Amino acid sequence: MATADTPNSQADAPKTEQPVQPNKETPEATATPEATATPEATATPEATADEGEESDETNASVAVAEKPDSEMTMADLLEEFLPSKILRRGEIIDGRVMSRKPEGMLVDIGYKSEGFVPTKEMRSVPPEVLDELKVGDEIIAYVVNPEGNEGSSILSVDRARGEQGWRILEKAMDNNETCNGVITGANRGGAVVESEGVQGFVPLSQLIGPARELYVPGGEPPKEGFIGMAVEFKIIELNRRRNRAIFSERAALQAWKQVQKSRLVEELTEGEIRKGRVAGISNFGAFVDLGGADGLIHISELSWEPVKSPDEIVTVGEEIDVFVLRVDRENLKIALSLRRLQPEPWDEIESKFSIGQTVTGTVTKLANFGAFARIDRGIEGLIHISELSQQVIKHPKDVVNEGDELELKIIRIEPERRRLGLSLKQIVDGPDAEVPETPKPSEEISDGFGDIFEDNE
Repeated sequence: MATADTPNSQADAPKTEQPVQPNKETPEATATPEATATPEATATPEATADEGEESDETNASVAVAEKPDSEMTMADLLEEFLPSKILRRGEIIDGRVMSRKPEGMLVDIGYKSEGFVPTKEMRSVPPEVLDELKVGDEIIAYVVNPEGNEGSSILSVDRARGEQGWRILEKAMDNNETCNGVITGANRGGAVVESEGVQGFVPLSQLIGPARELYVPGGEPPKEGFIGMAVEFKIIELNRRRNRAIFSERAALQAWKQVQKSRLVEELTEGEIRKGRVAGISNFGAFVDLGGADGLIHISELSWEPVKSPDEIVTVGEEIDVFVLRVDRENLKIALSLRRLQPEPWDEIESKFSIGQTVTGTVTKLANFGAFARIDRGIEGLIHISELSQQVIKHPKDVVNEGDELELKIIRIEPERRRLGLSLKQIVDGPDAEVPETPKPSEEISDGFGDIFEDNE
């Protein structure tokens, strides 16, 4: 119970009802403490105490806000500057080498705790590269355990190289880019190639060039130079979940040739002469490598003479000059010619042959209306069925056969139309048959009757 001497009793005292005595108050008495008190004076002890507590709290908060950097603790600095992101198993992170020990390497990964790479997780790094690592060098690591036994995150360089390699290969496959790798082995189906830390397989059908020449089936000792050979390839299939990667050296070469052909068709000019190498032969012509891109010499453009097979004119690997016949820039096709490096025979026919001249020809083809004979390189003429014999024949085979060599007479030359008329009967029957005359109808009848009469006599 509060007594009168307590502040509460003093504060409550003015509130008690007391009888008022008028006309007895002196001026001093009328000036009560409540009426004359200033705002400071009216403050009760309780209010004063409350204001003192609020002032202390305000000063304390200002002191905390205005705390100088020099007085901030290490915990304050870590909370302010380090990221709050949590490491997760399987992440690929960047780090800097802090120190190296026989048992492993300490790495600054930018988190509250350092990362530690055990020696067994750095086996894929070549010894010479490992020896060159120094404090401050950047590395890529795979998070094996975000929180190890001693607080450090356990990392792996080997797994990071593999995971990073898969990502690089996936990006290359999406962008249809060519990759590089090294042959590490072989089996019965093809070659094992390592690229970006990922082992892939190149089927035998997709191996070309030196790699194909040095390949031996698995189980046999590899030929010298095969293991360690650098190859370029395209990615045919990539499946990270099944750990499957299929590469193709052939597809990479085709892609390279396509790029080279695009460049080459822009440079080529129809009518120019280029050097090339015969890259392949087919039934319909020969392919010539012009320096990264192939052009085709159709069988009809190999020679002015008829050609049965392209290998009669060219051989694979042969260096030749070719004439650029046509360039299709839209479809990236190049047509070449070998025969047009020489003058066309028909352009020189009138300077070499004349009407009435006797020549040697070889029968090349038979038709119902006559036989064709070649008298020179690229020049064939027609022996009409009426010029094969004085007697009436049903078919040219009754007189000649393909391959026969005959003495023939030139009876007509038409260079513009590429036509040449030949005669066999004018050689066989002698000079009297050179210019046969067409008899008149009356003469034919009289001669016929005359023969009949003579026979009857």
